[in-house]
Amino acid sequence: MSSIATSIPSSRKLNKVSEEEWSIRVDLAACYRLIHHFGWTDQIYNHISARIPNTDDHFLLNPFGLGYNEVTASNLVKVDLEGNIIGHSDYTINRAGYVIHSAIHAARQDVMCVLHTHTVNGSAVSCLEEGFIPMTQAGFQFYQRLSYHNYEGIAVNLEERQRLVTDLQQNNAMILYNHGLLTCGSTISHAFSRFYYLEQACEVQLKAMQSGGKIKQPPPEVCEHTARQWDKMNTNEQKMKPLPEWAAYLRMLDNLDPSYKK
Repeated sequence: MSSIATSIPSSRKLNKVSEEEWSIRVDLAACYRLIHHFGWTDQIYNHISARIPNTDDHFLLNPFGLGYNEVTASNLVKVDLEGNIIGHSDYTINRAGYVIHSAIHAARQDVMCVLHTHTVNGSAVSCLEEGFIPMTQAGFQFYQRLSYHNYEGIAVNLEERQRLVTDLQQNNAMILYNHGLLTCGSTISHAFSRFYYLEQACEVQLKAMQSGGKIKQPPPEVCEHTARQWDKMNTNEQKMKPLPEWAAYLRMLDNLDPSYKK
């Protein structure tokens, strides 16, 4: 999926990780570092997962107990849909992460990456009865394309998985009421980009509401037109191609701390 070329550490050789899986591991570790960089973490909690192609629905999650700035390509934990750890790992996984991510990976074969965090802006909007209100160019990509899921407590109940996927439907973004944000993508870069724009739009919404001014909204046909423009720009997603900005993010991380590739 990624065009990045990296050296192969001994841990990859020991676990017989394919070149394709290693590329996904590097991109997923980069995604964790980006969430840390933008200040969107919640201590060691929350989770981003990535499906490994050509497997029995194996996917990668962060090692529980490490900060996002400590996640690397080699310490990501590979699990199956039953929560079993595949291969050797010195770490375990967060059960809530397993419940949420296994549900979506099992139901949505088109989804390679699932991103869920408890950001301040996203969590604040998740507490509003009216939910998310798209009012910016980037925010309009979610117009009539955003799902909602009611809060049921900490997501450790396996029975919640069916309700999660029923609420998500075929959308790639969801507000978890009283909880946070969730985005999906057929590439890691698309899931991250969606999250970036959704979090940004939530921040704009809160500031606009706080201003006390009357919010100007385009007519529905313009909102839908803009959403379709975003849909068209994402046509390459079906071809599993990363977004053009992803390479720039990787260069930024290389300059800041290239250890994510280890």
